[in-house]
Amino acid sequence: MLTVVNEDGTTPSGSSLLDEIVREGARRMLAAALEAEVDAYIADLSQERDGDGRRLVVRNGYNQPRKVTTVAGAVEVKAPRVNDKRVDEVTGERKRFSSAILPPWCRKSPKIAEVLPLLYLHGLSSGDFVPALEQFLGSSAGLSPATVTRLTAQWQADHTTFMDRDLSATDYVYVWADGVHLRIRLEEAKAAVLVLMGVRADGTKELIAMTDGYRESSEAWAGLLRDCARRGMRTPVLAVGDGALGFWNALNEVFPDTRHQRCWVHKTANVLDALPKSAQPAAKRAIQEIYNAEDKEHAAKAVRTFERAYGAKYPKVVKRITEDEDELLAFFDFPAEHWIHLRTTNPIESTFATVRLRTKVTKGAGSRAAALAMVFKLIESAQARWRAVNAPHLVALVRAGARFERGHLVEREELAA
Repeated sequence: MLTVVNEDGTTPSGSSLLDEIVREGARRMLAAALEAEVDAYIADLSQERDGDGRRLVVRNGYNQPRKVTTVAGAVEVKAPRVNDKRVDEVTGERKRFSSAILPPWCRKSPKIAEVLPLLYLHGLSSGDFVPALEQFLGSSAGLSPATVTRLTAQWQADHTTFMDRDLSATDYVYVWADGVHLRIRLEEAKAAVLVLMGVRADGTKELIAMTDGYRESSEAWAGLLRDCARRGMRTPVLAVGDGALGFWNALNEVFPDTRHQRCWVHKTANVLDALPKSAQPAAKRAIQEIYNAEDKEHAAKAVRTFERAYGAKYPKVVKRITEDEDELLAFFDFPAEHWIHLRTTNPIESTFATVRLRTKVTKGAGSRAAALAMVFKLIESAQARWRAVNAPHLVALVRAGARFERGHLVEREELAA
């Protein structure tokens, strides 16, 4: 491929030579993948023949070229066409080949859909998306302001549908709760995104609910939890959260039988902030000895060690751990394989870390519903990459009321003895 390059390194189209090479490589790879997909499809059906011995599934040239927007930029594609003469015995209609790589309706990569919420959260209006994407991708094909506005409305509808869905068929055994302050396009400066995530009985993680709430208040959390209960959510066995009283007060009101587990990451930060910098490294190691202990008994001993080491000089700091000791050590009563998941709210924190990194304070008031919808779409795309908890088969036993000592299942025979 010969290309004229200007002195500044750009091509006549205005893009850099590097971008052109990347796009050309992407186009060739996509074309090769589509050819291979069609060849495999035809080869698998090569034995399908009519009464005269002719193949029922053969190549039939190419479809009209179309542009597809990908993360490598806009590439032009000519998808191979298949002539499938087979007839569906049930419907009586001709069977059709549909590419799994490039469906007929596809005009943009799913990854591009993940970029749009980020652009909104950065403060761009829908009218700004086109020039922004043109600079980034070399084209804005299929992403006009009207398209973006339509997508935004659809995402808001998706979030509304998500928050209205029936929860009675899903059993959340563990839940994590956190109020995430993103400072993005929410109407109140003190607003937070209230997030509830859970572990299903099969061990998979799932977003349960997400809405905004003022100051993480008890009223806001109670409203969210009551709504979940109204839609059929069962009482979780254990809830994990930080020290915000709003959530715990609401949990006691709506799900009073749920056990509490305080997040060790938040607690550690809370304790260290109250100590002189010179004392923080040793105190941090002492705190790690507590939640990394081999069982609850050793953890309680580590708490006493911490109390002896810092109680005389910093009694108020030590109280931050001793007063919440039961709720800090609750995770030890569950399977050892689950401890790493239950002692912190990291499942929420890690998910929102990328959202925090990619969002900035925006001066425009924006739309509350649109902002929540954008965050929801980012979390929805991230959810596909969440892995199940360790030893997922043990989650159902927890729900069934099985007893665990030192992280191990206590068999019925042992209980009888």
